[in-house]
Amino acid sequence: MECYVHGISTRSVDDLVEAMGGSGISKSEVSRICANLDETVGAFRTRALDHVEFPYIYLDATYLHVRNKPGKGGQVVSMAVVVATGVTARGDREILGLDVGDSEDETFWRAFLLSLKQRGLGGVQLVISDQHSGLVAALSRAFQGVAHQRCRVHFARNLLAPVPKGQAELVASTFRMIFAQPTAQDVAAAWDKTRDEFAVRWPKIGPYMDDAKAEVLAFTAFPREHRRKIWSTNPIVILSRDLL
Repeated sequence: MECYVHGISTRSVDDLVEAMGGSGISKSEVSRICANLDETVGAFRTRALDHVEFPYIYLDATYLHVRNKPGKGGQVVSMAVVVATGVTARGDREILGLDVGDSEDETFWRAFLLSLKQRGLGGVQLVISDQHSGLVAALSRAFQGVAHQRCRVHFARNLLAPVPKGQAELVASTFRMIFAQPTAQDVAAAWDKTRDEFAVRWPKIGPYMDDAKAEVLAFTAFPREHRRKIWSTNPIVILSRDLL
């Protein structure tokens, strides 16, 4: 017997009984707790989001090995767990939603994003995420007119692909200096200068930085005091690790 929360097996009831004190709690009691948890999670995932505006939205995903319900095969499979975190104009953070799907394709992401809007999500000005093709395609459909900040951390990892390991740290530190500039104009100028320097040694980097410039530097259009928090998805990576 296993405990399911929204169709996903968490742990076997035997394991949960042991974790919660052995014979002091019966299997039926653990099953009841799981049923109550499922109801609580359901209410959280469908609650209204119109109590405040969220100008910044972080989107990210992780993959977990989970067991489907017996009616769906009862097999252990890899599934995508997507999480949306909103930030208000005051800087308050709130988990807006999460969902589980077979993959991060456009259809899944679009349904997830539209569900947030249907629950009242409003005031979105910037979405921060990686460059997953399904997510980017869904954003263009579900959040038209909203700016997209491409996570600079994910971008930097890809930027280092053609760079020899012995020079990777120098390249990474040089790239980080772009974001230390005081104004949007200075950031853009530093980007162009760094791009030209890198392209001399690694020609593939030139077109890669050209294509990504607008999205990686989208944060510069927002208040300077917000920039360090909106140029990457690092906060939601930490959140996902702690939650999942």
